[in-house]
Order: sequence, then structure tokens, then C-alpha cells
Amino acid sequence: MRPFPVPFPAPLEVPLTSAPTRPTSLRAQLARRKPIEQLQAEASAGVDGEPLRRSLGVWHLTMISVGATLGTGILVVLGTAVPLAGPAVWISFVVAGVAALLSALSYAEMAGAVPTSGSSYSYTYATMGEGIAWVCGWCLVLEYAVSVAAVAVGASEYVDETLRVFGLHLPTALSAPPGEGGMVNLPAAVLVLLATAILLPGARESAWVNTVMVIVKIALLVFFVIVAFSAFQAQNFEPLAPMGAAGVTAAASRLFFSYIGFDAASTAGEEAKNPRRDLPRAIIGSIALITALYILVAIAAVGARSWTSFSSTEASLVRIVVDVTGAPWVALVFSIGAVIAIASVVLTVLYGQTRILLTMARDGLVPKVFGRVSHRTGTPVWNTLIIGVVVTIVAALVPLGELADATSIGTLVAFALVNVSVIVLRRTQPSLERSYRVPLFPVVPIVGALCCVLLAVFLGVGTWIAFGIWMVAGAALYLAYGRRHSTLR
Repeated sequence: MRPFPVPFPAPLEVPLTSAPTRPTSLRAQLARRKPIEQLQAEASAGVDGEPLRRSLGVWHLTMISVGATLGTGILVVLGTAVPLAGPAVWISFVVAGVAALLSALSYAEMAGAVPTSGSSYSYTYATMGEGIAWVCGWCLVLEYAVSVAAVAVGASEYVDETLRVFGLHLPTALSAPPGEGGMVNLPAAVLVLLATAILLPGARESAWVNTVMVIVKIALLVFFVIVAFSAFQAQNFEPLAPMGAAGVTAAASRLFFSYIGFDAASTAGEEAKNPRRDLPRAIIGSIALITALYILVAIAAVGARSWTSFSSTEASLVRIVVDVTGAPWVALVFSIGAVIAIASVVLTVLYGQTRILLTMARDGLVPKVFGRVSHRTGTPVWNTLIIGVVVTIVAALVPLGELADATSIGTLVAFALVNVSVIVLRRTQPSLERSYRVPLFPVVPIVGALCCVLLAVFLGVGTWIAFGIWMVAGAALYLAYGRRHSTLR
């Protein structure tokens, strides 16, 4: 008799589950670096498959750098720096210019090695990790957005000078922010809105508009130098430094605000035709030209007018031109040219701000709306509109002095980090392709970083308090949004 077969029990079906992943610790995430290859690949792919268009040559890049810088310190901040340094204000320009040049050399090397739109934010992300990159990016937001507002605020003085030729005058309520006797700085707001509108059609179109503006303001400053030297008096330089070395250094700290433009060229890394070759040339060439013109104009201005007569409440250069020539029409021409010059700074620095936020959005650290690129224009339209509206409000309602100092400290921190990035990248990736190398390495980046720290120390206590509040707000934003949405995580 055959035994009754006993069925073999079927195996238990256990659902396959992956082991739970441990969340990345905050410390590990802050230290995580982004590979340069990944930065470049993401730049080529863009956000949602729409990259920025490469349409800028070395001429456009140089004009962006000059446009973002030249005119700011001379046309707007000179009146606030002369009372600090006296006739030695030109030495303050030298000090600030040397500090800027050292950092410019580091920027040139990093721009040639990491040619993306993120500028120093991307450089620190690749070398020192997400935490330092966020700090740098947050400083750049302060540097670019606030400097646009600060420069636009100074435009109202020259608009008023233009109207005086026709016997008109801007009412204080519409030409000064709250706290300075007014209600709103209307010229500043209008200027930012116009710059925003110019940026929307495309990078190449706005670059040509900026080039025309740059040529106008170089001609304007050359005209001023010719007029001012016709009334030059050597005794105006005695005593040279009435406030001593402390006054010269304090003025240099404030004037450093005038040199932030050259790094705007590095934000065009993804729109440059040949970024590795052209970015270093544009950065170094522009900073040399700008420093020379600043020093020349400062010497001419003090030589034509006693340093004690400079004031932060007037358009100093146009007053000198009118006093020397005695012709009211000169004030009209000069004031119109000054407004165009300031508009160029507003346009190019606003451009840089939008590209920084675009890169941060691509990394997930700020909302994706800042990274969307229009298929029709090849520009971040929503990014530009949002930043334009926010900066317009700031320019209309916040005084110039507070804005300039806040911009300087954000700039100095970002520049110091770029100098350190050069050293780190040389150590970690010595064989990386570099179209330019900082001379006298590592002396130049070390001295550049120390100069930035020294200038930052001489900024006021109030500026440091405001900077501390800004960084606390940035840390809160990172923990609330950036940490959870970071693409590296």
C-alpha cells in the first residue's frame, strides 16, 4: 500500500523591505562637498532641462565687471569717505584696491577652474562643504541685493541736480527714505525697476545695454578729471591724513564697497562662450582699470576742493564741476551721465544676484522658483522679477549709509572664503585643469584673506550686529528649508 503523500509546506512569503536608512547628521551634511564634475554637469543640464544660453564673450564679461563696479565709490560713497580719511582718501582707495586685487587673483583662478554661475558660493561648495557654501551664498545675497539698493539710493542726489538746472527740486518726501526726513526714495525705486525690465529679455541684450552705459561713465569720469585738474590746488592735501592711519583704514573699509563689481563677471560662468579663458582676463583687467580710475578721480576731486567741504548729503562731483566751470548746463550733462553710470551698476549687480540664487536653487538650498529658466529668453524670469521687487522696496525705504556698510561686510566675508578656497583646491585637486594660477601661491591668497579680515574689523559695531542678525536668519532658513531640500542629501 502506497503511503499517502504529505505535501511539502509552501515557504512563507516575507515581503522584501530595505533596511531603514539613517538620516544624515547635520555635521555630516554641512561638511559634504559637491564634486566639480557634478557642478559642471548640472550647469550644462540646467533646471528642468533648460540651461542658460552661452552668448557672452570676453568683452561682454569685462563690461559686466566694470559696469558693476566703476562709478559706485566715486559717484555715491566718496562724500562719506573723505570726512574719514581727509585728503588721504586716495590712499584709502589704494588700500581697498590692493585688497580687492588680491581677492581678484583668487577669483580668477577659481573662475577658470569652476566656471559656473555660482561664483564664490560654488567655489566654497566644491572645496569646504555645504555649510560654508551656505554662509558664502547668504553673504552674497547680502552683498548683491543690498549693494543694488545702496547704489540706487545715491541716484536720487543726481536726479535732483538735474532738476535744479530747470529750477525744480525733488520734494524730500519723495527723494529720501524714512529716517532721513522723507517717506520714500522714488528715483531709487524707479531705477531698480528699469534695470529689472532690461534684464528680462536676455543676457546678451542686457550686456549690450550695459556696454553703452559703461562707455558713457568712463567718458564722464575722464571729463571730470580734466575739469577738476584745471582748478587743482596742492595745498588742499595739507594735512594729508588729519584723522591718522585709523581714519584712512576706516575709509578704506567703507570704500571696499566700491570694488564688489569684479566678482559679478564670475556669476556669468554659464553664459560665457569660453569661461575658462575669458573669465580670468575679464576679472583681472577690470579691477586694474577700476582702481586706476578711482585713484585718479579722488586726487582730482580733493585737489579742486577742500576736504572739509565734502558731505554725504550732496552729489560731490557735480558740485565740483559746477563750481569750477560756473556753467549750469554742465551740471545737467554731468548729472544725466551720473544717473546712467549708476544705472549700469544697478543693472549688472542685479544680474549677479539673480545668477547666484539660480545656482542655489539648483542645489535645493532655496526654492526652485529661483532656478526656473525661460525657454523663450534663456533667463530666470521669475527669479529676476522677485529680486527686482524686493530690492525696489529696500532701495525706497532704507538709508544709504546703513546699506553700504552692510554690503561691505558681506563682500569681505565672501572674498576671504574665496582666497581660502584657492588654497584648499590646490591641496585637494592639484591636477585639476586651471586656465589661470594665482602667482606667489600661497602668499597671495593668504594675504588677500587677511586684508579682508582687517578691513572687516574696522567696520562699525552696528554693522557687525546687523550682520550677526542676518546670519542667524540665514541659519534658520537653512535648517527650515535648505537642509531638507538639498540635492546632495
